[in-house]
Amino acid sequence: MNFKIILQLLLFIIFIGCKQLETTQKKTIKTEPDTSTAETTLKSSDEEDSSKYIFDREYTNQGFALIYDENLFNKKSISKKLDNRGLFIFHTKIRKNSFVKITNPENTKTVIAQVISNKAIFSNFYNSVITKRIVDELLLDENEPYVELSLISNESTFVAKKAKTFDEEKKVAQKAPVDGITIDNLGTVEKKELPKTSQSNFLYSIKIADFYYKDSAENMIQRIKDETKITNPVIKKLSQTKYRVLLGPFNDIKKIQESFDEIEKLNFENLKIIKDV
Repeated sequence: MNFKIILQLLLFIIFIGCKQLETTQKKTIKTEPDTSTAETTLKSSDEEDSSKYIFDREYTNQGFALIYDENLFNKKSISKKLDNRGLFIFHTKIRKNSFVKITNPENTKTVIAQVISNKAIFSNFYNSVITKRIVDELLLDENEPYVELSLISNESTFVAKKAKTFDEEKKVAQKAPVDGITIDNLGTVEKKELPKTSQSNFLYSIKIADFYYKDSAENMIQRIKDETKITNPVIKKLSQTKYRVLLGPFNDIKKIQESFDEIEKLNFENLKIIKDV
Protein backbone atom coordinates (compact mmCIF):
# COMPACT_ATOMS: atom_id res chain seq x y z
CA MET A 1 0.00 0.00 0.00
CA ASN A 2 2.77 2.41 0.95
CA PHE A 3 4.51 1.54 -2.34
CA LYS A 4 1.46 2.68 -4.36
CA ILE A 5 1.29 5.99 -2.50
CA ILE A 6 4.99 6.63 -3.07
CA LEU A 7 4.62 5.77 -6.81
CA GLN A 8 1.66 8.19 -7.16
CA LEU A 9 3.59 10.98 -5.46
CA LEU A 10 6.58 10.36 -7.73
CA LEU A 11 4.42 10.48 -10.87
CA PHE A 12 2.74 13.66 -9.62
CA ILE A 13 6.12 15.37 -9.08
CA ILE A 14 7.30 14.32 -12.57
CA PHE A 15 4.06 15.65 -14.10
CA ILE A 16 4.38 19.04 -12.36
CA GLY A 17 8.02 19.32 -13.50
CA CYS A 18 7.08 18.71 -17.16
CA LYS A 19 4.38 21.38 -17.01
CA GLN A 20 6.80 23.95 -15.60
CA LEU A 21 9.34 23.15 -18.33
CA GLU A 22 6.69 23.51 -21.05
CA THR A 23 5.53 26.85 -19.62
CA THR A 24 9.10 28.15 -19.51
CA GLN A 25 9.68 27.17 -23.17
CA LYS A 26 6.48 28.91 -24.24
CA LYS A 27 7.47 32.08 -22.42
CA THR A 28 10.89 32.00 -24.07
CA ILE A 29 9.33 31.75 -27.53
CA LYS A 30 6.96 34.63 -26.87
CA THR A 31 9.74 36.96 -25.76
CA GLU A 32 11.81 36.51 -28.92
CA PRO A 33 11.67 39.68 -31.10
CA ASP A 34 9.62 39.34 -34.31
CA THR A 35 11.67 41.20 -36.92
CA SER A 36 10.02 39.72 -39.97
CA THR A 37 6.95 41.97 -39.72
CA ALA A 38 9.05 45.10 -39.22
CA GLU A 39 11.30 44.25 -42.14
CA THR A 40 8.31 43.56 -44.36
CA THR A 41 6.62 46.82 -43.36
CA LEU A 42 9.80 48.83 -43.98
CA LYS A 43 10.31 47.23 -47.36
CA SER A 44 6.75 47.91 -48.40
CA SER A 45 7.09 51.55 -47.33
CA ASP A 46 10.32 51.93 -49.29
CA GLU A 47 8.78 50.41 -52.40
CA GLU A 48 5.78 52.72 -52.16
CA ASP A 49 7.98 55.81 -51.89
CA SER A 50 10.29 54.77 -54.74
CA SER A 51 7.39 54.03 -57.08
CA LYS A 52 5.80 57.44 -56.58
CA TYR A 53 7.84 59.00 -59.37
CA ILE A 54 9.41 57.63 -62.54
CA PHE A 55 13.17 58.08 -62.68
CA ASP A 56 15.01 54.79 -63.16
CA ARG A 57 13.12 53.18 -66.00
CA GLU A 58 12.45 54.06 -69.60
CA TYR A 59 9.53 56.42 -69.95
CA THR A 60 8.06 57.97 -73.08
CA ASN A 61 4.76 59.65 -73.74
CA GLN A 62 3.13 61.26 -76.73
CA GLY A 63 0.47 63.87 -76.21
CA PHE A 64 -0.45 67.51 -76.01
CA ALA A 65 1.57 69.85 -73.83
CA LEU A 66 0.03 72.80 -72.03
CA ILE A 67 1.84 76.02 -72.92
CA TYR A 68 2.36 78.12 -69.82
CA ASP A 69 0.68 81.49 -69.65
CA GLU A 70 0.24 83.83 -66.69
CA ASN A 71 -3.51 83.85 -67.30
CA LEU A 72 -3.66 80.08 -66.72
CA PHE A 73 -2.10 80.61 -63.29
CA ASN A 74 -4.49 83.48 -62.51
CA LYS A 75 -7.45 81.28 -63.49
CA LYS A 76 -6.01 78.46 -61.33
CA SER A 77 -5.71 76.13 -64.33
CA ILE A 78 -2.10 75.69 -63.17
CA SER A 79 -1.19 75.80 -59.49
CA LYS A 80 2.39 77.09 -59.89
CA LYS A 81 4.18 79.78 -61.86
CA LEU A 82 6.72 78.86 -64.55
CA ASP A 83 9.47 81.03 -65.99
CA ASN A 84 8.67 81.26 -69.71
CA ARG A 85 12.30 82.16 -70.55
CA GLY A 86 13.78 78.79 -69.61
CA LEU A 87 13.83 75.21 -70.88
CA PHE A 88 11.72 74.00 -67.97
CA ILE A 89 8.59 71.89 -67.61
CA PHE A 90 6.08 70.71 -65.03
CA HIS A 91 5.40 66.97 -64.91
CA THR A 92 3.42 64.93 -62.40
CA LYS A 93 5.17 61.55 -62.72
CA ILE A 94 8.84 62.39 -63.19
CA ARG A 95 11.06 63.32 -60.26
CA LYS A 96 12.03 66.96 -59.84
CA ASN A 97 15.35 68.03 -61.46
CA SER A 98 15.25 65.11 -63.92
CA PHE A 99 15.92 65.86 -67.59
CA VAL A 100 13.67 65.01 -70.51
CA LYS A 101 13.99 65.17 -74.27
CA ILE A 102 11.05 66.87 -75.95
CA THR A 103 10.52 66.29 -79.68
CA ASN A 104 8.23 67.91 -82.20
CA PRO A 105 7.25 64.97 -84.46
CA GLU A 106 6.31 67.34 -87.28
CA ASN A 107 9.86 68.57 -87.85
CA THR A 108 11.93 66.25 -85.56
CA LYS A 109 13.34 69.25 -83.68
CA THR A 110 14.30 68.41 -80.09
CA VAL A 111 15.25 70.21 -76.89
CA ILE A 112 16.43 69.05 -73.48
CA ALA A 113 14.35 70.41 -70.63
CA GLN A 114 14.47 70.12 -66.85
CA VAL A 115 11.56 69.05 -64.66
CA ILE A 116 11.37 72.08 -62.40
CA SER A 117 8.48 70.69 -60.33
CA ASN A 118 6.33 67.58 -59.99
CA LYS A 119 3.97 69.18 -57.49
CA ALA A 120 2.21 71.51 -59.92
CA ILE A 121 -1.46 70.71 -60.46
CA PHE A 122 -2.93 70.87 -63.97
CA SER A 123 -5.24 68.81 -66.16
CA ASN A 124 -4.05 65.21 -66.67
CA PHE A 125 -5.03 65.56 -70.31
CA TYR A 126 -1.68 67.29 -70.88
CA ASN A 127 1.53 65.27 -70.58
CA SER A 128 3.43 68.32 -69.31
CA VAL A 129 3.42 72.09 -68.95
CA ILE A 130 6.05 73.69 -71.17
CA THR A 131 7.43 77.19 -71.53
CA LYS A 132 7.03 79.59 -74.43
CA ARG A 133 10.73 79.20 -75.08
CA ILE A 134 10.31 75.46 -75.71
CA VAL A 135 7.49 76.28 -78.13
CA ASP A 136 9.80 78.63 -80.02
CA GLU A 137 12.74 76.22 -80.05
CA LEU A 138 10.61 73.38 -81.44
CA LEU A 139 8.59 75.60 -83.78
CA LEU A 140 5.45 74.13 -82.24
CA ASP A 141 2.02 75.08 -83.48
CA GLU A 142 0.45 76.73 -80.43
CA ASN A 143 -3.00 75.50 -81.50
CA GLU A 144 -1.71 71.94 -81.79
CA PRO A 145 1.21 71.55 -79.33
CA TYR A 146 1.72 67.81 -79.84
CA VAL A 147 5.05 66.54 -78.48
CA GLU A 148 6.89 63.34 -77.66
CA LEU A 149 8.49 63.35 -74.23
CA SER A 150 11.14 60.86 -73.10
CA LEU A 151 13.04 60.62 -69.83
CA ILE A 152 16.83 60.83 -69.88
CA SER A 153 18.24 58.14 -67.59
CA ASN A 154 20.02 59.24 -64.41
CA GLU A 155 22.91 57.02 -65.49
CA SER A 156 23.52 59.12 -68.58
CA THR A 157 26.77 61.13 -68.52
CA PHE A 158 24.77 63.91 -70.12
CA VAL A 159 22.81 64.64 -66.95
CA ALA A 160 25.67 65.89 -64.78
CA LYS A 161 26.98 68.19 -67.54
CA LYS A 162 23.58 69.59 -68.41
CA ALA A 163 22.66 70.24 -64.78
CA LYS A 164 25.47 72.77 -64.51
CA THR A 165 24.41 74.44 -67.75
CA PHE A 166 20.84 74.79 -66.56
CA ASP A 167 21.94 76.33 -63.26
CA GLU A 168 23.98 78.93 -65.14
CA GLU A 169 21.12 79.57 -67.53
CA LYS A 170 18.72 80.27 -64.66
CA LYS A 171 20.93 83.16 -63.56
CA VAL A 172 21.00 84.59 -67.08
CA ALA A 173 17.24 84.24 -67.50
CA GLN A 174 16.54 86.05 -64.25
CA LYS A 175 18.21 89.16 -65.63
CA ALA A 176 16.36 89.08 -68.95
CA PRO A 177 12.99 90.76 -69.67
CA VAL A 178 10.02 88.45 -69.20
CA ASP A 179 8.16 89.11 -72.45
CA GLY A 180 9.30 88.62 -76.02
CA ILE A 181 12.68 87.04 -75.29
CA THR A 182 14.09 83.81 -76.64
CA ILE A 183 17.53 82.75 -75.39
CA ASP A 184 19.43 80.32 -77.58
CA ASN A 185 22.74 78.54 -76.96
CA LEU A 186 24.78 81.47 -78.29
CA GLY A 187 23.06 84.01 -76.08
CA THR A 188 21.44 85.81 -79.01
CA VAL A 189 17.85 86.98 -79.14
CA GLU A 190 15.80 85.59 -81.96
CA LYS A 191 12.11 85.56 -82.80
CA LYS A 192 10.88 82.52 -84.68
CA GLU A 193 7.72 82.32 -86.74
CA LEU A 194 5.42 79.44 -85.92
CA PRO A 195 3.69 77.41 -88.63
CA LYS A 196 0.02 78.06 -89.20
CA THR A 197 -2.52 75.49 -88.09
CA SER A 198 -4.13 73.26 -90.65
CA GLN A 199 -7.30 72.00 -88.98
CA SER A 200 -7.98 69.57 -91.85
CA ASN A 201 -4.87 67.60 -90.80
CA PHE A 202 -5.91 67.45 -87.14
CA LEU A 203 -6.56 63.75 -86.49
CA TYR A 204 -5.65 61.97 -83.24
CA SER A 205 -6.63 58.87 -81.27
CA ILE A 206 -6.27 57.86 -77.62
CA LYS A 207 -4.27 54.67 -77.22
CA ILE A 208 -5.56 52.61 -74.28
CA ALA A 209 -3.32 49.52 -74.47
CA ASP A 210 -1.86 46.81 -76.70
CA PHE A 211 -2.77 43.14 -76.21
CA TYR A 212 -1.30 39.83 -77.35
CA TYR A 213 -4.70 38.15 -77.70
CA LYS A 214 -7.79 39.50 -79.41
CA ASP A 215 -9.98 38.14 -76.58
CA SER A 216 -8.09 40.33 -74.09
CA ALA A 217 -8.66 43.39 -76.27
CA GLU A 218 -12.38 42.54 -76.54
CA ASN A 219 -12.60 42.22 -72.75
CA MET A 220 -11.10 45.69 -72.44
CA ILE A 221 -13.64 47.05 -74.92
CA GLN A 222 -16.46 45.59 -72.84
CA ARG A 223 -15.03 47.04 -69.62
CA ILE A 224 -14.87 50.51 -71.17
CA LYS A 225 -18.50 50.27 -72.26
CA ASP A 226 -19.61 48.97 -68.86
CA GLU A 227 -17.71 51.45 -66.67
CA THR A 228 -17.70 54.68 -68.71
CA LYS A 229 -19.99 56.67 -70.97
CA ILE A 230 -17.82 55.86 -73.99
CA THR A 231 -19.69 53.70 -76.48
CA ASN A 232 -17.39 53.48 -79.49
CA PRO A 233 -13.93 52.10 -78.55
CA VAL A 234 -12.27 50.18 -81.36
CA ILE A 235 -9.72 47.39 -81.85
CA LYS A 236 -6.98 47.83 -84.43
CA LYS A 237 -5.11 44.71 -85.50
CA LEU A 238 -1.42 45.55 -85.86
CA SER A 239 -0.17 41.97 -86.35
CA GLN A 240 -1.11 38.37 -85.59
CA THR A 241 -0.08 38.89 -81.97
CA LYS A 242 -0.79 42.58 -81.37
CA TYR A 243 -4.22 44.15 -80.94
CA ARG A 244 -4.55 47.81 -79.99
CA VAL A 245 -7.54 49.33 -78.19
CA LEU A 246 -8.20 52.91 -79.28
CA LEU A 247 -10.64 55.75 -78.87
CA GLY A 248 -11.18 57.92 -81.90
CA PRO A 249 -10.01 59.24 -84.25
CA PHE A 250 -10.86 62.81 -83.24
CA ASN A 251 -10.59 65.94 -85.36
CA ASP A 252 -11.10 68.39 -82.48
CA ILE A 253 -8.96 68.86 -79.38
CA LYS A 254 -11.99 69.48 -77.15
CA LYS A 255 -13.52 66.15 -78.15
CA ILE A 256 -10.26 64.38 -77.37
CA GLN A 257 -10.12 66.00 -73.94
CA GLU A 258 -13.70 65.03 -73.14
CA SER A 259 -13.02 61.36 -73.97
CA PHE A 260 -9.68 61.46 -72.17
CA ASP A 261 -11.29 62.78 -68.98
CA GLU A 262 -13.92 60.04 -69.18
CA ILE A 263 -11.52 57.13 -69.79
CA GLU A 264 -9.24 58.38 -67.02
CA LYS A 265 -11.81 57.09 -64.52
CA LEU A 266 -10.39 53.61 -65.14
CA ASN A 267 -6.97 54.74 -63.83
CA PHE A 268 -4.80 53.54 -66.72
CA GLU A 269 -1.11 54.16 -66.06
CA ASN A 270 0.11 55.76 -69.28
CA LEU A 271 -2.58 56.81 -71.72
CA LYS A 272 -1.11 58.08 -74.98
CA ILE A 273 -2.49 60.38 -77.63
CA ILE A 274 -1.21 59.27 -81.01
CA LYS A 275 -1.41 61.07 -84.30
CA ASP A 276 -3.21 59.22 -87.08
CA VAL A 277 -1.34 59.13 -90.38
